[in-house]
Amino acid sequence: MKPVRWGMLSTAGIGRVVAAALRTSPHADLVAVGGRDADRARRYAEDIGAELSFGSYDELLARDDIDAVYVPLPVSMHTEWTIKALEAGKHVLCEKPFAVTAADAVRCFDAAEAAGRLCVEGLMYRHHPQTQLVRKLVTDGAIGQLAYIRAALTVSAPPGDIRRTTALGGGASLDLGCYCVSAIRLLAGHPRRVHAARVLDHAEGSEGTDLRLAATLEMPGGVLAQFDVALDFPRRDELEIIGTEGKITVPDPWLCRTGHIELQRAGVPRRLPADPDGTFALTFADDPDNADAYRIEFEAASHAITQGTAPLFGRADAVDQAEVVDAIRRAAALGAPVAPAPSVAAVDL
Repeated sequence: MKPVRWGMLSTAGIGRVVAAALRTSPHADLVAVGGRDADRARRYAEDIGAELSFGSYDELLARDDIDAVYVPLPVSMHTEWTIKALEAGKHVLCEKPFAVTAADAVRCFDAAEAAGRLCVEGLMYRHHPQTQLVRKLVTDGAIGQLAYIRAALTVSAPPGDIRRTTALGGGASLDLGCYCVSAIRLLAGHPRRVHAARVLDHAEGSEGTDLRLAATLEMPGGVLAQFDVALDFPRRDELEIIGTEGKITVPDPWLCRTGHIELQRAGVPRRLPADPDGTFALTFADDPDNADAYRIEFEAASHAITQGTAPLFGRADAVDQAEVVDAIRRAAALGAPVAPAPSVAAVDL
């Protein structure tokens, strides 16, 4: 079966990681780049080994020989270009966060259904065997009854960085919080109520965005979850899951590079390989960005496209995710707890 031919709407840095990931994939081929400047798009395409380049996004979408589109544009442009790509007959993998609101997520999936195309939110860590192993351990009771989850993701982004630009959908809760919320939901379900506090960004162009945010989520079954995100802290990637009989520590939860997790029971820690069956190659030493995680994500999407099957994470998950992130942002703005809208459907793995 021929690989899915992917086009990319952007000349963003993440595209270089994706291009490196797909060089070894027999199922997904990044063949085209669309940008806002023809010369820049051409140079970028040459750098990453893509055969086609276009000086506008619309030109790329008009091509019949491109099956699917990757959208790593600024957050504020996700909904617009996801819908345009779907209406042009392309399948879409849109980078996280998929949408700012649940209503926008619904619009995208309505467009996908009308076009008969697939639409997927790009949270690549979820497809990695490390994440699947963590979820299986929790589900199988390896740490007893789930009781508490703590997550963190912080980076140091200077003023003027796209992640701190209000007009482009910047802010710690959107750019970083989506990972923490996704992991909490994946392991514990849909929150009943959320609390949050934030520190606003006062840099020029960043007014109104959250520079830092911390949240507490009340989950079903008496489970509590907390996370913090920031755009002006040292790099931190953390996930800890605590049960009544033990805990799981994931040292690199979002990029999945270290190749192991830690399971502790009765006070005794045990290191477990993240890929116990050897299904995927974990190449931390040679791959600091872990293109492996992106390759797995694109291969999952490509498989769903070629086989006509539902993606692992679809409409209900993306809508619920957007609703919870939005509820946390509202709770931080109000200084009061917020109850997210009921779950569209449970995540079904």
